Amino acid sequence: MTRKRLFLLALPFLIFSLNFKDIDQKTDSKKRVSLFNGKNLEGWVIKISGHKLGENFGNTFRVADGILSIRYDQYDSFRNKFGALYYDKKLSNYRLKVEYRFVGETTPGAPSWGYRDSGVQYHCQAPESVAVNQSFPVCLEYNLHGGNGKEERPVGQICTSGTIVEVNGTIPSSNCTPPIKKKTFHGDQWVTLEIDIKDKIIKHFVNSEEIIEYKNPKYNPAHEIAKTFIKGNDDAVKDGYISLQSNSHPIDFRKIEIIEY
Repeated sequence: MTRKRLFLLALPFLIFSLNFKDIDQKTDSKKRVSLFNGKNLEGWVIKISGHKLGENFGNTFRVADGILSIRYDQYDSFRNKFGALYYDKKLSNYRLKVEYRFVGETTPGAPSWGYRDSGVQYHCQAPESVAVNQSFPVCLEYNLHGGNGKEERPVGQICTSGTIVEVNGTIPSSNCTPPIKKKTFHGDQWVTLEIDIKDKIIKHFVNSEEIIEYKNPKYNPAHEIAKTFIKGNDDAVKDGYISLQSNSHPIDFRKIEIIEY
């Protein structure tokens, strides 16, 4: 059989394959939604410790040139003013994709661990339920660490605030569990994180590479606030809000996208 005849026979299948891929890409594009419009904080709610809901103390959260920035240049000292910017919609199963970079210097008065430290919190308690002086919401967290140019500071550990998870079949004794695959990013480079939540199984990714998996998040009955979310024998953490931490070191975010399952 000639090459020309083989090509003609294969052509319909090739066209079908290309069309199928195109349809799949269009479907994926429709599912993926941007949570940040690049212009302002529409759809987001601010909560900073010591201040009422919606008060943007010190212009901590701001938007310019398509970048959502967290800054402290109007603080005289950090003074434990931990905060978070909440996306104003409760979510359950999804894949979140966020691009971020650390910049600048740690704010005076920051905690000892505050250097290039931040986080993306998820399955958070509702922002309106966060107490005025509450530092951190009940939540799960993809912890963000930036390198100092010398030492390894792996990004992506799972931190729990009023919650419990299972890692490799056991419940960690520490609030933060380091990733299995350790990746450190030095300088002010942009990094892409992803959080995948589906059927009680959660995975962290950095630059498309999976770094840790855990499952069965639950509220911690020993935590004063978290225990109030336990209904009878149901202690499962099933959904909640996404938020971006303000922990004392300047950080930028740009693309914040989600695909809901």
